This record gives sequence, structure tokens and C-alpha cells, in this order.
Amino acid sequence: MSTPDVLDHMVRPAASGGAPSGAPAAAAAPQAPGAGSRLNSLAPTGARTPSAASSSRETREKMTTRRKRIADNLVQAQHVTAHLTTFNEIDMSAVTALRNRMRERVEQEQGIKLTFMPFFVKATCLALRQFPVVNAQIDGDSIVYRHYVNMGIAVAAEQGLVVPVIRDADQKGLIAVSREIVDVATRARAGKLAIDDLTGGTFTITNGGVFGSLVSTPILNYPQVGILGLHKIQDRPIAVQGQVVIRPMMYVALSYDHRIVDGQQAVMFVVRIKELIEDPAAMLVA
Repeated sequence: MSTPDVLDHMVRPAASGGAPSGAPAAAAAPQAPGAGSRLNSLAPTGARTPSAASSSRETREKMTTRRKRIADNLVQAQHVTAHLTTFNEIDMSAVTALRNRMRERVEQEQGIKLTFMPFFVKATCLALRQFPVVNAQIDGDSIVYRHYVNMGIAVAAEQGLVVPVIRDADQKGLIAVSREIVDVATRARAGKLAIDDLTGGTFTITNGGVFGSLVSTPILNYPQVGILGLHKIQDRPIAVQGQVVIRPMMYVALSYDHRIVDGQQAVMFVVRIKELIEDPAAMLVA
């Protein structure tokens, strides 16, 4: 995938009016599933710019090993899977109000900034419990269903795209997830992620919204069969009970492998995430 993500945004001061912060923060960069993530096409922070001689109109730079692996994995994801994307939009009013109400307290008591990403991780884990095929994997002529969620968060580091994994994310609360996101973001930027940090993911979330992406189609982090793309939060007019009101809205995109995930399941999965984010209290009893 090639869409930067939130981790990078989390490690630095958040930009006002940005989108959910939390996804691949350390880089919120495109997905590089262990080497093959694929988000959209925003350039990761710190991307190197080849220097060109004043007399030259072109320069040639050899691809790094990591970039080559990412490229190969992106192509593999497109060629091996039946790639399809479905979209929806989420009214962020309720979760924004909750975050604003708790942000200062969480920072004072826990020492971390409360971003939107942990809410999406929680909502996604609950939706995956209801639609386990989106958390599954094809192995030959079998489908392997996982009864756990190892959540990949797309991160754009200076050295290239990475997707560190938060293991057993479905068993952790918002604060624990927030801490792990900050941790992997910091280590990604410092180039200190270990192989274990980048392997074993079952589903991935990427967030190009903090960089201004309004809508995009994330590429699967093969062999995973689902990836959720988050985008910029933007005030838009919508109809509510027959009245036109202005609400902070976000487009979300789910790319999935149509070989095992049916369109109905994909759409209902995204709708479930929408319901939980628009009524975050429901996550406490889900």
C-alpha cells in the first residue's frame, strides 16, 4: 500500500484538523506488510531526494533493498489476490467529543496522548470478532480462521515503509493500545524494530488522513485478506433527521480479498466499525 500513516504524526505535534491519529503513526506510511505493505501514494516523511548535478536533467538512484521488497510485495498482492475495495463515511462527532473530554486527563494520568487510532483498533477488533473471515488467511485450499487479532499499523519511517504489529490487540484496552502505538512509532523512527515486531499480523490499519488524504484504496498486506484505510476528518454538510447540519466526517475504505470475503461481509464489516465509532459507548458492552 502506499498511504502514509499516523505513527509519524503521533511522534510529532498533531496538525490541527487532521484525521485520526494513531494509525501507523511512526509513519503512518503505506502499508508495508513485513515488506509488502501497500497504502496509497503519499510520500513518507523523510523520503530521500536524490541530488542532481546542476548540469543534469535526470538522476538515477538504485532502489534500496527495503524499497525493492515493498515493490515486489505490492505487485504480488495485486496479482495473487482478488482485490476489491468498499467505502463508507463516519460521523466523527461522538468519538471526537469523547476524546476531547478525556484527552487532558489521560495525558496527565497516563503520560500519553489519546489519539483516534486506538478507537479504530478497538472497533476493528470487535468487528473482526463478528466477521472472522476478514481476519482469516488462505492456505492452499483451506481457510485458516484466527481467534486472535494481531493488528498491523502502517508506519512510514525514513528507511522505508514498515507495518509493526500489536499482538493480541483484541485483548487490550485503549490505553494499552495507545502505549504500544507510541512505542512502535518511536522505535520505527529510530530504526530499532525487530523482525518479531513486523511479522505475524492478521489485519492492518493505515491512516493517510494526517497527511491530507481524503480518500484512497489501500492495497492488501498479503497474505492478509483485509486492510482498513482511514482518511482526513473534514467538516461536511450531511442530512440528519431531515435537517442539513455540518459534521466532522471521515471516509474509510476496506480493501479485501474477494476470494474468501464476500461483498456483503465486507460492507457489513465496515458498517459495524461505523456504528461503533459513531457510538463509542457501545464498545464497552460489545
